[in-house]
Amino acid sequence: MAKIHELSENLSNQIAAGEVIERPASVVKELVENSIDAGASRIRVDFVDSGLKQIVVQDNGSGIAKDQIDLAFTRHATSKINNEHDLFNVATLGFRGEALASIAAVAHIEILTNTANGIGSRAVFSGGSKLTQEDGASAQGTKITVKDLFFNTPARLKYLRSPRTEMVKIVDIINRIALGYPQIALTLSNKGKVLLRTPGNGKLPQTVATVYGRHIAEKMVAIKNDDSDFQVAGLISKPELTRSTRNFISILLNGRYIRNFKLATAVMDGYGSKLTAKHYPIAIISIKVDPLLVDVNVHPTKQEVRLSKEKELGRLITSAVSAALIDKGQEIDALANLEQPKDTLVDQLQFNLNKNVVNTKREVEPVPEVHESAPAFSESNTTNHYVDLTKPRSDSRYVITPTWRENVQKQIALTPFNQTKSQTEVISAGDATLANNLPELTFVGQTDLYLLAQSKGDLFLVDQVAARRRLAFERIKKAMNATKITQQGLLTPIVLEFGNLDFLQIKDKLAEFKKIGIYLENFGQDSFIVRSYPTWIKGDTEESLRLILADYLDQAKTDFSHLFNDIAAKQAKKEVSGRIKLSAGEASELLADLRQCLDPYRDAEGHLTLVKLSQTDLRKMFKKDE
Repeated sequence: MAKIHELSENLSNQIAAGEVIERPASVVKELVENSIDAGASRIRVDFVDSGLKQIVVQDNGSGIAKDQIDLAFTRHATSKINNEHDLFNVATLGFRGEALASIAAVAHIEILTNTANGIGSRAVFSGGSKLTQEDGASAQGTKITVKDLFFNTPARLKYLRSPRTEMVKIVDIINRIALGYPQIALTLSNKGKVLLRTPGNGKLPQTVATVYGRHIAEKMVAIKNDDSDFQVAGLISKPELTRSTRNFISILLNGRYIRNFKLATAVMDGYGSKLTAKHYPIAIISIKVDPLLVDVNVHPTKQEVRLSKEKELGRLITSAVSAALIDKGQEIDALANLEQPKDTLVDQLQFNLNKNVVNTKREVEPVPEVHESAPAFSESNTTNHYVDLTKPRSDSRYVITPTWRENVQKQIALTPFNQTKSQTEVISAGDATLANNLPELTFVGQTDLYLLAQSKGDLFLVDQVAARRRLAFERIKKAMNATKITQQGLLTPIVLEFGNLDFLQIKDKLAEFKKIGIYLENFGQDSFIVRSYPTWIKGDTEESLRLILADYLDQAKTDFSHLFNDIAAKQAKKEVSGRIKLSAGEASELLADLRQCLDPYRDAEGHLTLVKLSQTDLRKMFKKDE
């Protein structure tokens, strides 16, 4: 049996670092939280190579006395709690006393600090050991430089994501801290290039504007509610402004960003039926609560907490969101979202058009019985239980049939699919029976809402709005996929501002947007400038561009073929806003054009463009067969 022994201090620190310091963003979080606990009103963060090469955090807080620097880098040494009672009454972000020791165990650290009435001090730590300490000129506050993170634990680097992902995580954690502390002026930069700068004036809407962009801040609604235990305040987006993930819901408990599924759900419950499926609001929910009701000593990163009266808090948040939306004329009405199933009429139309309806039910093959008396494997029956994957078989347990190689050669010899169709709308197998089956229609008249047409005695009712949107959709898609997309110059260029995360996300995909004629130039300070636009965009150019980019940001998984279809569909809907009076010639031309569409039976959103009443249907309606 192995002998029990006490671990060395250096090894203990590395183990603790594994729990607290998961990635560069963890270092940034711990150091910035220390600055906040030190009473800083200005904090600056700069990093290089996603934080792996260098992270610098500088503040104007209270600083550390030179005779306490060694203690600050010792595990379980803290100024924030003194006894067991304090552990359940934590009013600061940090309290474990592990952050500095954990970071020093896996990196090179230089600290330059000064208190209000003292002489500045400079100290250097590496791999958990102190190298030097000396006096150094410094303004009040603390500046910590972390270099070569995980230099002595290279295995840790294997579990990090791409440099870009690690950078985004740093930006995300600073964004949430900024939203929780609008009274602190925060600056975040990458190699000196500013990614975020908050005013630090205590006004949350202005902080939201710097984090998410001014156009989002303008669509936020203030909420406020309280009871004997909790005070809830913050900002929520209007129902029309959503994202595809919950990541934009920030729950801040006594200034600490936490992850809590139930509280995030309570926010969405406040919207009622105003949120469609898989759409989530942007929300900053600040909760003030007596620290005695919160146990933050649950997880090393302190992002998960145990909360008393969680159900009561959830109800308080839900009522606050509902009240705010009602006050702003966003009443919640579930009845407005009720709709008829969309598939019924389509299925009927598909059945009517399909002349050769066959039974596609597959016969169920009997499953052979397995008898316990037959061993699963033995040396005597090895060949009966293992199939040679390279040898054709003709029995029911075949893997490769006798004609398999012949079929493969036939497939290889086939002409490739028409490449010009790869850029057009993809029609599903279910829609294939509808497409290209529309007969030639003769216009006979129109009502206020529908065109009437006939073909061989059958009557067709055509929704002219849906039909015109289908034509507009296909025209826009064709323009998007053109080899050379026509551009319209702008007399006054448009500047589009974004939050830092949205800016970085769009910046990575500029080449994709160029494919459809949208040219975005980096204008600095998280903004793009647009000097021309594709002519397939109609109406307000700036509004259209913002909606297009918002659609991209809302994609949970970036599928640009699906995104471009969605953009074309929305542009078509915007272009064809309602019914117009058509002449007989215009109506006939519309019917002829509709017949050339990929799917003439519905618009890009799935709404039917026409319905058919056959001669048999009409005879039954008038009871001619009775």
